[in-house]
Amino acid sequence: MADRLPPKPMRASRISLAQTMGPEHANNYGNVHGGWIMKLVDEAGGVACMRHAQRRVVTVAIDSMVFRHPVKTSDLVLLNAEVTYTGKTSIEAEVQVVAENPITGERWHTNTAYLLYVALDEDGKPTEIPPVFGETVEEEKKLEEAKKRQTRRLEQRT
Repeated sequence: MADRLPPKPMRASRISLAQTMGPEHANNYGNVHGGWIMKLVDEAGGVACMRHAQRRVVTVAIDSMVFRHPVKTSDLVLLNAEVTYTGKTSIEAEVQVVAENPITGERWHTNTAYLLYVALDEDGKPTEIPPVFGETVEEEKKLEEAKKRQTRRLEQRT
């Protein structure tokens, strides 16, 4: 397609967000609610996708999220997101979640999530986005794995 938007490297979408967890984010045991982490994951993924598409995006799907380690109040939550797949109007973001004790500096990976978004035009209709490409072997592998996830998502819709 001659009028297709020029591709962008995966690195152009990368973003990092950080937030300290307080008592308002947690249950009575001091564990941060999974739903709060999911909200942060959705925000990080959405920002990475907006950065790539240079358009507003809406969440279409969130693949399963497995929490491998609790996040406590006063922990710092670090979210690193990047675009790992693009279709014509859809975009997948990978979001890595790490918790950190800001006093000791200890860090642990709590989960990785994959979210699918659709880019919207000014009228709120799906709109074409630039393709993404990898620049390293690792990024190319991420792109291939993302294509497989998208194929599974599409198969689940039928």
